[in-house]
Amino acid sequence: MKFTNASEKFATARRSLTLPHLEDETTSIADAFTECSHGLHELNADDLDDGARESLRKLKELMDTTGLADPSLGCLYTMKAGLLTPDQKVELSGVVNYLANWFDAKSRE
Repeated sequence: MKFTNASEKFATARRSLTLPHLEDETTSIADAFTECSHGLHELNADDLDDGARESLRKLKELMDTTGLADPSLGCLYTMKAGLLTPDQKVELSGVVNYLANWFDAKSRE
């Protein structure tokens, strides 16, 4: 049950990335970033296997907002989502899907 919260949050993040987007694509990606962030809140990377750790590293890289500043006081995740290339969006979907499946399987153990 250690991964129940992460499983739920990553399932929600995966739904945010699934077409059709209920909102615009950038907002959907920002919502997925937020859910992933919440899912990782109390997670210890030492509890993950190598595949999950590598996926987590990629996810954190894709979500990194270092150097971004939003003068309108909006969401940095929205800014970051708007800057992703098509290839990065594909990678994000794959990483979130992998982690959602991994956390789901581990939450059932």
